[in-house]
Amino acid sequence: MESDGSSLKQQLEELQRDLSKKNKFEDAVSSLKSLLFRRYSSSSPSIRKSFYTVICRAATVLKARYTSPGFWLAGLGLFEQAHGLVSDPSEKSHLQSCIAQAKDVLHQPENPVPSQPADSGYLFEGHLTVDPEPPQPQWLVQSNLLNAAATLLTAESSSRAPAENEDASRSAAANLIQSLIENLDDVLIPIMEDERGPPRVPPASKEVVAKLPIITITEEILGKLGKDAECAICKENLVVNDEMQELPCKHTFHPPCLKPWLDEHNSCPICRHELQTDDHEYESWKEREREAEEERKGAANAIRGGEYMYV
Repeated sequence: MESDGSSLKQQLEELQRDLSKKNKFEDAVSSLKSLLFRRYSSSSPSIRKSFYTVICRAATVLKARYTSPGFWLAGLGLFEQAHGLVSDPSEKSHLQSCIAQAKDVLHQPENPVPSQPADSGYLFEGHLTVDPEPPQPQWLVQSNLLNAAATLLTAESSSRAPAENEDASRSAAANLIQSLIENLDDVLIPIMEDERGPPRVPPASKEVVAKLPIITITEEILGKLGKDAECAICKENLVVNDEMQELPCKHTFHPPCLKPWLDEHNSCPICRHELQTDDHEYESWKEREREAEEERKGAANAIRGGEYMYV
């Protein structure tokens, strides 16, 4: 039985190597699906973990290298089959995200957006448009809500309202509170951040990200990095021919892993180096902070210099 397990593990290792070869990827996925169907349920926990590792490798090479719909379709079938077999919650969750990404690439959203009705246009400069009304800019949402709050508070603090207007006032107050709750993150949190600390970091500039160099992992590079080298975002071990995107700080990551990370955090996951953004207000704030820091350092150096003079 142990020999049988060793043989299966060896097959899985060979399939993992084949997944990194474009001309063998689809055959490797097909063989992996067959093994899943026949052997997964009766396998030991360590073999099941090996299955999961190989499936994760398939997801990584799809994100890092293969963009053809045929490859993604093969991967989708593999992820869906594996999702129905695994029992570990974290594995199920990761496979679900792989399924969602594959469907997104293949234009198969899990919750299709219903088409807009034909009469969903809006009035613009006296004309009814064909397209639905675009969302209001966030600054306008903030301004409208805060102005409404100020108006309501002014009305409450003025002379008593007639009894017949009390119900209307209560309704307006309830609607305003509901709007504030729904827009909490976009309205109240930025106000609090202005008072208590630095602004939230905007996403990295798309132009800057697009210009980041792409390098391909070779045997020589992998030897220098070590056998345990991994992408710090997805935690997948690097293999020869992996494409990696290099930040100015020289740390590298899979391009499909790096872009959403920079959209969310805009900093290197390892050293926190921050990239330029398209937000002029934020960049101006950073420049002011740099100048203030230089002034603080200059003042500190002047104080220390004065202390030395009197020693």
